[in-house]
Amino acid sequence: MDCVSVLVKSMAKSNEPIWWSLFSAGGVVAAFFMPITVVLTGIAVPAGWISAAGLHELIGHPLARFYLFLLISLPMFHSAHRFRYVAVDLGLKRLGVFLPIACYTVAILGTITAGFFLVSS
Repeated sequence: MDCVSVLVKSMAKSNEPIWWSLFSAGGVVAAFFMPITVVLTGIAVPAGWISAAGLHELIGHPLARFYLFLLISLPMFHSAHRFRYVAVDLGLKRLGVFLPIACYTVAILGTITAGFFLVSS
């Protein structure tokens, strides 16, 4: 038996990589795309660089809705993951499996809600 097969057999199966990837994707989206959205909605429209009607028309485009979906959902997973580990650091580790289920359920429900509103409007 070679080293690789021994390592593969000894590794535990976990869903942690899924949550860590959503955490990192949410951090990247929040860091790079949230400022763009703030400039567009909070500065460009009030300054008159973009009209409110033009912004509303832009939001009607499917790619803009997909952008908003990612802008809402991925940072939710980022904050859920961060909240989970902050709660563990504060001594709530005794909640066991309930804590990650609660955190990620809120993120999943928020994602479903954002998708529903972006598709229905």
